[in-house]
Amino acid sequence: MKTIYYGATSINGFIADKKNSLDWLFQFDKGGESSGPESYTTFIKDVRAICMGSTTYEWLLEHQISKGQPWPYDMPAWVFTTRNLPTIPGADIRFAKGDVKPVHKEMQQFAAGKNIWVVGGGELAGQFYDAGLLDEVIWQLAPLTLDGGAPLFPRTAKPPFKLLSVKPIMDVFIEVHYSIEY
Repeated sequence: MKTIYYGATSINGFIADKKNSLDWLFQFDKGGESSGPESYTTFIKDVRAICMGSTTYEWLLEHQISKGQPWPYDMPAWVFTTRNLPTIPGADIRFAKGDVKPVHKEMQQFAAGKNIWVVGGGELAGQFYDAGLLDEVIWQLAPLTLDGGAPLFPRTAKPPFKLLSVKPIMDVFIEVHYSIEY
């Protein structure tokens, strides 16, 4: 069981632009997952619990759910927030706040040996990292830069990251996979 921060970024380290838009990423979507159907399919088959921050959740509500698309995950999702947010009928969504450690323990129990995915925001991934709970990162680097926005990982990473692999995705992205050694 691993806790993994998986996602896409501009080469200068932003996951969303200044307007919280992912249009920069979706321009590469060729009918599948923007990060490459094979990469995502391989990754998600070993995931049994996910967590995200309120910004990611609200983005999903605005850009997918409100447009009639179904909740994209068939596993429980813990949403870290300090506000009351709407629920989605039929989706297993659990709202959490505060320290990530007790919530991570609950996610581990549910995941029962499968992986936990930290979806979306770098700040939440940073909190898992600060608590010593983030095991790996898998990032697809897109061949463009953004002039600001949401940072990929708003932390100074002191312990070394150990490179596990580098591979091309869709002849566009470079996927880097690191383990974190505390």
